[in-house]
Amino acid sequence: MKNTKQAASIAVLAVMLMACGNTTQDRALSGAGIGAGVGAVGGALIGGDPVTGAAVGAAVGGVGGAVTDEEDVNLGKPVWRR
Repeated sequence: MKNTKQAASIAVLAVMLMACGNTTQDRALSGAGIGAGVGAVGGALIGGDPVTGAAVGAAVGGVGGAVTDEEDVNLGKPVWRR
């Protein structure tokens, strides 16, 4: 049960930090990067495989970043555009 609560908390955090940038490509790329980081840490925290967590997090973050727009979530300019 504890692992389920931790996984849910990590998923909420990943959604809150979904993406930054103005273009769909920037948002998908930053979402994938953020998702991979959160997934790796989350996978390690719940006793799973960090690599699998990173892969799942990157997929979810990339899709989430691509389907949201600037008005939904905006963390500013991505690092590669500054």
